[in-house]
Amino acid sequence: MSLPSPTTRIPRPTFPFACAALALTVLSTACGARIEEDGTAASTTTVLRCGEEVEYTTPRRAVAYEGGSADKLFALGLADHVHGYVMPPANPPVEESPWAEDYARVEFLGDDLLNRELVVEAEADLVVAGWRSGFSDERGITPRILDGLGIQSFMHTESCYNYPGFPERETPFEGLYTDLERLGAIFGVPERAEELVERYRERVDRVVERAPEGDPVSVFLYDSGTDQAFTAGSQVPPQDIISHAGGENVFGDLDERWTRVGWEAVVDADPEVIIVLDYGEQSAEDKIDFLTSFPALAEVPAVVEENFFVLDYNEGISGPRNIDGLERFADYLRALEEDPA
Repeated sequence: MSLPSPTTRIPRPTFPFACAALALTVLSTACGARIEEDGTAASTTTVLRCGEEVEYTTPRRAVAYEGGSADKLFALGLADHVHGYVMPPANPPVEESPWAEDYARVEFLGDDLLNRELVVEAEADLVVAGWRSGFSDERGITPRILDGLGIQSFMHTESCYNYPGFPERETPFEGLYTDLERLGAIFGVPERAEELVERYRERVDRVVERAPEGDPVSVFLYDSGTDQAFTAGSQVPPQDIISHAGGENVFGDLDERWTRVGWEAVVDADPEVIIVLDYGEQSAEDKIDFLTSFPALAEVPAVVEENFFVLDYNEGISGPRNIDGLERFADYLRALEEDPA
């Protein structure tokens, strides 16, 4: 699973007229124009990249890293602006995506981690990824570096809470909505983004309205690990999936994205439900087999009652499929309430 890993503002060409700030999320729209090689005018807009104001020109050869990035673009109907995607092997097959036809229309650029050489060779004019989940100081591909190469970049708001120099904090689902609105502004389809966000909010509201009453169910998310457990803190989508469905993330007090905890902490949390994140070479079934045979967890209620819920990888990382994961998990919790045995 890819994890979150400073940047200085690189001056961009300025235009004769200043644009008024419209909102924190989208600061200005169509503030000027640049001329493309074919003689057409390219729209520009200023949008926050994490907490930094950045001027964007409408991309025509976007490159997306991982399913969450590509899904956001495809959900906005932007396949014609996407050159290709990079998909590490831990991701489920793109053929299983609701946007499988869009994936088939664009180029598969590789199954390795995001790197500078790949996006340069692809002649990308925008790279969409997360901070330290795609962009990385260690691998030499950061927004600042790409700025210097004349390649635009966009970072998932969910990954911005500890971005050096320009941090920005949103709850995970609000980060998803913010990303869709910002991408809509960058690509010149703000109305499309507004409608999409409204539909997602309505779906979430319906789930919240139907959540089980009473004390929230305690939930532990198991990503992987044997010596320690790799789990979800407060800064990733499972936090909101759990809470909106009527549960409580037992490690939701950790101000982290994906993090490691000791098994003693898991036992002390006494979770009633375990979410298993399904990805990579180890199947969800194998992970459940490990958990049920691990002596330290023998008395944990979720293990005793075999209350396991499998969450798809792309439902757990920032992307439109978060809403699908929420709805499925909410159905699961309601079924438990109706038939606790």
